[in-house]
Amino acid sequence: MTKGEKKLAFAKIPVRTHIVTDKDDAVELARRYSRGVARPGDVICLAESVVAITQRRAILPEEVKPGRLARFLCRFPGKDGSLATPPAMQLALEEVGTGRLLAGCAAAALGRLIKKKGLFYIVAGRQLALIDDIAGTMYPYERHIVMGPKNPGQLVRDIKKATGAEAVIADVNDKKCVDILGITDRSYLPAVVEALRDNPFGNEDEQTPIVILKRQ
Repeated sequence: MTKGEKKLAFAKIPVRTHIVTDKDDAVELARRYSRGVARPGDVICLAESVVAITQRRAILPEEVKPGRLARFLCRFPGKDGSLATPPAMQLALEEVGTGRLLAGCAAAALGRLIKKKGLFYIVAGRQLALIDDIAGTMYPYERHIVMGPKNPGQLVRDIKKATGAEAVIADVNDKKCVDILGITDRSYLPAVVEALRDNPFGNEDEQTPIVILKRQ
C-alpha cells in the first residue's frame, strides 16, 4: 500500500434497476438507486456499459457503414477480439482517427516481434479497449456495439455532488480484470479494485449495473 491509500473493507450491495436505456441519465440513476443506502464514505459503482448506454454510445452494427480500411483491418485482431468485425473497427476509426489507429497497428506488429502484448491499446488509445462488440449487454442492447463512456472523471464527480458518496465507473469482467475509468477518491482505489474483482455487476437476468460498496 502506498502513502495516501486507505486500508478499507466493504460490504457489496448489487442494486437491481429498471431496464436502463438512452433516455436515462447516469447521475440520476446513481442518485435514485443509492438513496437511503449509500452514505458519505460509501462508494457507488456503475458498470461502464450502462453509463455508455445512457450516453447513447450503444450502436447497432447495421447502423454503421464500414469503409474499406475497416474491412481490411478487422482481419487482424483475434476472432474473439472486440474489433474483429467491420462495424466495430469502423467505430474505432471514428473514435480515435485513422492516423492514431494505424500507429496502434504498427505498435502491435512490433509487439509481436518483441513478444510484448498490449502495445496496440497503449498507442491507439485506452478507449478502444472498452469497445464491446455485441457483448451481451442488458436487454434491449444485447445486439449493440457498446463504446466506452465519455468523460468518466467528470461523471463520478457529478455523482458525488448529487449523492454525497464516493463514485466509481468500472469495467469488470469474469476473468477478474478490473479497470477503473473514473474514481472520486484515488485513496480508495486498491480497496475498490479488490472489492470488484469477483464482478458483482450483472448485465443479464440479474439486472444489477450498480453496486454500492458499504464501508465496514
